[in-house]
Order: sequence, then structure tokens, then C-alpha cells
Amino acid sequence: MKSLLERSGLAALRLGERTLLPIVQGGMGIGVSAHRLAGAVAASGGMGTLSSVDLRRHHPDLMERTRGLGVGPEAKAAIDQANLEALTREVTAAREASQGRGMLAMNVMRAVSEYAAYVKRSLEAGIDALVVGAGLPLDLPDLAAEHPKTLLVPILSDARGVQLVIRKWERKKRMPDAIVLEHPRLAGGHLGAARVADLNDPRFEFDQCIPQTRAVLREAGIEATTPIIAAGGIRSLEDIRRVQALGASAVQLGTPFAVTLEGDAHPEFKRVLAEASEDDKLEFTSVAGLPARAVATPWLKAYLKAEPRLQAVAQVKQRCTKAFDCLAQCGLRDGKVGWGQFCIDQQLAAALRGDVKRGLFFTGRGALPFGAQIRSVHDLMVKMLGGEPAPAAA
Repeated sequence: MKSLLERSGLAALRLGERTLLPIVQGGMGIGVSAHRLAGAVAASGGMGTLSSVDLRRHHPDLMERTRGLGVGPEAKAAIDQANLEALTREVTAAREASQGRGMLAMNVMRAVSEYAAYVKRSLEAGIDALVVGAGLPLDLPDLAAEHPKTLLVPILSDARGVQLVIRKWERKKRMPDAIVLEHPRLAGGHLGAARVADLNDPRFEFDQCIPQTRAVLREAGIEATTPIIAAGGIRSLEDIRRVQALGASAVQLGTPFAVTLEGDAHPEFKRVLAEASEDDKLEFTSVAGLPARAVATPWLKAYLKAEPRLQAVAQVKQRCTKAFDCLAQCGLRDGKVGWGQFCIDQQLAAALRGDVKRGLFFTGRGALPFGAQIRSVHDLMVKMLGGEPAPAAA
């Protein structure tokens, strides 16, 4: 990979004390990026990222332990504990798979109820970096105070958000080790815009927000030590060259990694994403109150058709009716009109299992590097660096 990087003309990513390929694998829940995928990306010399939410679903013994618990505080506590145990197992397995190469990160959504617990357990498990999105992680330096060597990386979408985080973190005497700039018009899953209508706002365009973010970092005196990682719609060597020319140091890819052989989801999950056309992708408001992008599967189309009726009867519930009370604020549980009215954990878990009829399949924009083919992490890395992967097996 090193020789490929040299021939590509790209600059390497300097992150902390490590030199990496300028390709970061984005965190994808529930269970889509677990130890197999993250470990393979790190072994290739990039940064592999696990997603912290509901990792118990990769562990049959933990699923059995938490089956049939009903609802309420005791059920939630048991599921939360199982997920923390799964997180530790996954970090250990990813570390073994990485063979000591690259870097391993944990993605934690600020919007989940167990955000602080996931952060602390990830730190205890020895993760190299914490990547936090779906909300402003203003308290992340406090949570990581006893782990000064762990890299802290917020996911934001414009220079204003970066400036706010830097001002707050500066008071805590800890600065971001990198910034992920995620383009809401192009990324998959939860998106960094206030409303679906804002996804096309020019302030999110890389040719604006990358130079603006560099100016913010320069003003704070950390431009030279804080790489920008551009995320959303990156599909080729030319895309990487373009954002590096704008001032980014690296790129983050989600969907192209989700469909690799090492991706931790079911083969049917990968097929749905790999075969989806641009017309098959829809934007809507998630139960987390954030814009989201996914494939227009039978469940999503049926939900969007029924959404006006569901919004009309939205009401506050005393507790989560689905056992796993996963979000700090939930449109379904809290009766928030305008927010999604479904259980995101159940729908994402169905997608992880390859249940096309019931699953919610998050996806980014842009044609995938190998089209509908399912190829290895190694092949994807080679192609993104401008090399020629070996032909796919017949």
C-alpha cells in the first residue's frame, strides 16, 4: 500500500503520532462496522472504526441473555450491560485482526442515552481514537480527561460548528486531534443538517467548508496539527485528490466499506446497498430528530406513506415500549411531532440481519467504486489509491 500511496501523489494522513493511508472507514451502526471490518481496514494501514451502538447483536450469548426481558429500567440496564461487554469484546477482536497496523477508532453518537458509558468503556478497552457525531460533543474532553493519549475527533458539517467546539474545548485545555467534515448532501445515515430542507445549503460544500474550517483552525493555532477528514460521496482517487487540494488531509468512506466482504452485516444488506440506484435513495427525518438518508426499501416506503397519520397521533409515552431505550431523545417515545415515529434500533437490526422487508438500510450518495460487486477491503483500498485490484473471482 505504501508504494501505491507514493504513486498516487496523495499525502499520507498524520494522525497523532502515526502515519496512515489517507482513507478512514466511517463508523456504521447497528453492527455494520464491528471488529471484522474495522480490523481489516486498520490492517491495510488506514483507520478502521467500530460503531458502539448495540454491538451485542454480534454475540449470540449476549442476545440470549437479553431475550424476553420485557420493558422498563431493569430490561434497559441488562441490555446496556450486555452492549458494554460486547464493545470490549469487539475492540479486542479488532485489535487482533489489525495485526498492530493502522489505527482503531470507536464511533459514538452523542444522541444515544448511553453516550458517556460507551465513551468510558471504549477508553478502558484501549481504543486509539474516539469519533463522535450526531450532536455536539462539548463534554468529550471531560469524559476523556484520564486518557490524554486517546485521540478525540468530532464529526461536524460546517466551519461554524467547528468554531463552537474549539471554543468550548479550549476552556478544557484539550483540542480536537482531527475534524471529520461530513457533507449532509452526500453522506449516509444521520446527517449534519437541522432539517431535510437544509441538505443543499452551500455552506456544506467542500470547496467552502474545508477552507473555512482551515481558517478556524489557523485562528486557534492548531491548523498544522489538526487534520481535516472529508466525508460524504467520496468514491475515487480523483475525489481524494480534489479534497486534499482544498486542504483536507484524508477522506472518510462509509457505504463503500459497508459492502466489502469483511463488512460485518449480512450479505443481503450488502446486496441492497450495492444494487441501489441514486433514485432508490430517500431523505427523511429520523427518530433521533436528524435528517437521514437510506435506500427506499419496502419498510421505508410504507413508513413514509403512513408518517402523516403517525405524526398526527404522536404522544409522550411513559417509557420505551421496545425494551432498548437507546436514544436520549426519541421521536416515538417522547411524542415529538416532526421527528420519526418508529423504533430505529429494531429497523436497523433488521437490516443488519439482511431482512429486506423490515430493515432500514442507511446509504450515502454516489455510485460505488465496484458497482454492484462485493469486493474485499484490500481491493477497495487499492482502487481508491489508483491501483488495479485483481479480477473478481468467478
